[in-house]
Amino acid sequence: MLRDRIFNLSSPEDVQGFLAENPTSVIFKAGTCHKTMQGFGFLQEKLEPREDIKVGLIRVVEARTASNLIAEKTGIRHESPQVILFKDGEAVFDLDNWSIVPETLDQGFAQIPATGEAAAAQPKAAERSDLKPYLDVLEQYLSGVITDQHFEHVYPVMFRDDANLRSREEVEILNSIFGDVDQHMNMHVMMAGQTKDYTAIRQRAEAAYKNLKNLVPA
Repeated sequence: MLRDRIFNLSSPEDVQGFLAENPTSVIFKAGTCHKTMQGFGFLQEKLEPREDIKVGLIRVVEARTASNLIAEKTGIRHESPQVILFKDGEAVFDLDNWSIVPETLDQGFAQIPATGEAAAAQPKAAERSDLKPYLDVLEQYLSGVITDQHFEHVYPVMFRDDANLRSREEVEILNSIFGDVDQHMNMHVMMAGQTKDYTAIRQRAEAAYKNLKNLVPA
């Protein structure tokens, strides 16, 4: 499983040890917002079948010295989220923020092609993250416990601030209700006090709830 190949790097010593033991590997710098969630979702798809590659995870808020060492070692300016691919101990490819998408990741992974058993491995189903916080809010909204207006405020903020590592499928479902949450939140502020039809939002919320429930094991 991918989670067995992810190692938290919290200090410069952790980084040095990880790269020494895994000269061909991936470093993922996690930030504190939904860009991290989306970026890792795309990265996870590429990593699931690559059992030959281990991942060093740096949560930059708690481990800035580890992140700084990577920047010093590679000459790659710190960003978060950020993906850096190493081959034989050298950084050969990097992406950050919204540029972490399947097409650009394909370009990077082409530089560290799989060999042997990893090359023949078939893609595996993505591991599931904890979706309960979203399911709880959606249940409260769809059952009438919270109002349309309250949901329109709470859900986008929850999604915007979510830096959990989630699969691409999960991210797409979670993002299907409001789309670009930053833009939606700005528009929500500008239209404060105006009458609004919430029918479409409720329909998307119902579809998202159903799709998320289908992802959760019975």
